[in-house]
Amino acid sequence: MLLFRRTLVFRLLTAARPLRLALPLAAALVACSGGGGGLSETGCDGSCQTTQRLEIADVQQVIAQAVGEAQARGTPATIAVVDRVGNVLGVFRMNGAATSITIPNTLGSRVVAGGLHGITLIPDSLAAIAKAVTGAYLSSEGNAFSTRTASQIVQEFFNPRETDQPGGPLFGVQFSSLPCSDLVTRFTGGAAGPGPQRSPLGLSADPGGFPLYKDGALVGGVGVIADAEYALDPVISDRDADVDELLAVAATAGFDAPEDRQADRITVDGKTFRYRDVDRGDLASDPATAPAFAALAGVGSLQAVPGYSSAGIVAGTVFGQPGSGIRPAGAALAGLDAFVLVDGANAERFAPSAGTDSAVTTAPLTSTEVTELLRGALAVANRSRAQIRRPLSSQMRVTVSVVDTFGATLGVARTRDAPVFGTDVSLQKARAAAFFSGTAAAADLFATPDTTYLGNGEVSSIAGYVAPFRDAFGRSTLLADGSVAFGDRSVGNLARPFFPDGLSGASNGPLSKPYDRWSPFSTGLQFDLVNSAVLQHVVFVLGGGADVGVGACTQMPATTSTPSRLANGLQIFAGSVPVYRGNTLVGAIGVSGDGIDQDDMVAFLGLHNAGLSLGGSIGNAPSVIRADRFEPRGTRLRYVQCPQSPFLDSGDQNVCQGK
Repeated sequence: MLLFRRTLVFRLLTAARPLRLALPLAAALVACSGGGGGLSETGCDGSCQTTQRLEIADVQQVIAQAVGEAQARGTPATIAVVDRVGNVLGVFRMNGAATSITIPNTLGSRVVAGGLHGITLIPDSLAAIAKAVTGAYLSSEGNAFSTRTASQIVQEFFNPRETDQPGGPLFGVQFSSLPCSDLVTRFTGGAAGPGPQRSPLGLSADPGGFPLYKDGALVGGVGVIADAEYALDPVISDRDADVDELLAVAATAGFDAPEDRQADRITVDGKTFRYRDVDRGDLASDPATAPAFAALAGVGSLQAVPGYSSAGIVAGTVFGQPGSGIRPAGAALAGLDAFVLVDGANAERFAPSAGTDSAVTTAPLTSTEVTELLRGALAVANRSRAQIRRPLSSQMRVTVSVVDTFGATLGVARTRDAPVFGTDVSLQKARAAAFFSGTAAAADLFATPDTTYLGNGEVSSIAGYVAPFRDAFGRSTLLADGSVAFGDRSVGNLARPFFPDGLSGASNGPLSKPYDRWSPFSTGLQFDLVNSAVLQHVVFVLGGGADVGVGACTQMPATTSTPSRLANGLQIFAGSVPVYRGNTLVGAIGVSGDGIDQDDMVAFLGLHNAGLSLGGSIGNAPSVIRADRFEPRGTRLRYVQCPQSPFLDSGDQNVCQGK
């Protein structure tokens, strides 16, 4: 999606050091309390077993409360509500609301052309849906993040405008859960179905998107667009009276996140996240006296959105039950409190399977090895302290994906209450590590056609990224010889508008646009690969053509088992490592959840431990070829970065050293 308009922060807190074992399964029976009012300091902590969902009456109430505030301000709006796995439960457009939005060229004091900037044809409904999905996907029982929070974590500095600071901790996450992804699901008509569902624009950072809770349990999200502008907040030193956010705050009344879970109670690198810039007291209406939904017939109408919803309201799914597309795992992952993705028939979508790349790999990953990789990573996660959850020292929650060198998905598993955004992201991360560490990347990029930016007509060359990448290393055959093993942290280092990361005034990394042409709407290779697919999907929603294909996020060449090696796009922040059999690349493992350093650790140690349990048949890359042995342009890359005192059950330090 496209994370855009004002504030998030995500690298995350490591609390004191209580020596506490990861929550046992029995703890899942803990009662959920501290409901919709959001005032309780208790409630679900990531272990609740709940049957809560958004009912039709709940969706009607959320919409009516937003409409009431819009009427009080004389500002018509479009409102979307989704459940936790992204099913669109209803889209309501008020009479007089703008039917399309603009992605402006101006971001604060900067003017940026290219990418998605200057586009004026994106339907209002897609912006509202993207905001609602973001509020739901970035949140959990342990943290509540808004689209304002999202804006804070995807910009060139963290915090925004704090120069000479590294980029946002989730730099690049906006281009995930895209409508072309082969992991996310699609609306098929009728009732809410298995997720996680796709987002029309990826993840949004435009204020006006919030999660929705019932009795402490996350049940969905709401997104509002009224100002017809889809952007981000480049200045977080002030407080804005953003009309989208004001209406969304009204919408959440009775469905607020518990206060102690809200982003502004969570810190990262000593910095506090932003949740919202306005409060209930800033509203022009009282949500308690909002009009009944039945009274809105002359005010606006429910919208049918191609690919997302019919012109009606449906109830959401119960998260963690088969109907949501996420349910407890079976025997292969027994004892780990693991969950898996399932289809409408409750069949596992990504059960552990063998590698598909025997044509280029003499000994592909086996299904047993994939199972052990998933088990190894989940076991590390279950011991680990989360960075961004409350209460402090909560157990980490993640999604883990394993791929082969073709990018084929060999297995996906998750822990209880992991944020949904990490599902697609973990697969993107795994594919990124396999792609850049392999021998086909250069050929694939050379074979990919140029892309054209709709806003200004500029043509950007995909193949043009190869030479600067090689020049940075002084290696003329890099990306074709498999000589360097890249983790996604390494890839991210090279995809920043300043290299080294955060050093203002430095030139851009070889995978990034130069800073005067860079923004979260135009990041470089990451965006250029998916630009055409995103635009094709927008045109489809407008009724102008066929929808983008499943897994057709890029126009790179297909393999025998995948639409391309980066079928759901490229991710450029930490949390994956390649998998080797001796000196031979055989795949990669990606992790995404409650903190990027933790993601790195779970991928790296999960692979290491799996290798030990398998007698050394697979393992991490040989140390001599890891990216942190190289200094492109004189700057040493990072391979992985593991947190201090990461475990709940020990005081171990430097847990990745020497492995």
